Amino acid sequence: MPKKENNNKTVLVTLVRSPIGYTKDQKATVLALGLRRMHQTVEHKDSPALRGMIRKVIHLVQVEE
Repeated sequence: MPKKENNNKTVLVTLVRSPIGYTKDQKATVLALGLRRMHQTVEHKDSPALRGMIRKVIHLVQVEE
């Protein structure tokens, strides 16, 4: 059985490029991250699902740990 980690790490995600002109799934990923406007920063708990979302739109966002 895998160990349960007490993962209280957070990640700051900032939208630095507009998703206009990119595919619908990338636009939906940006919205799912909670990013609505340029230079908006949101804080999320670090998880594998979040990392996958960030990896999909890494060209549009800036990530700080």
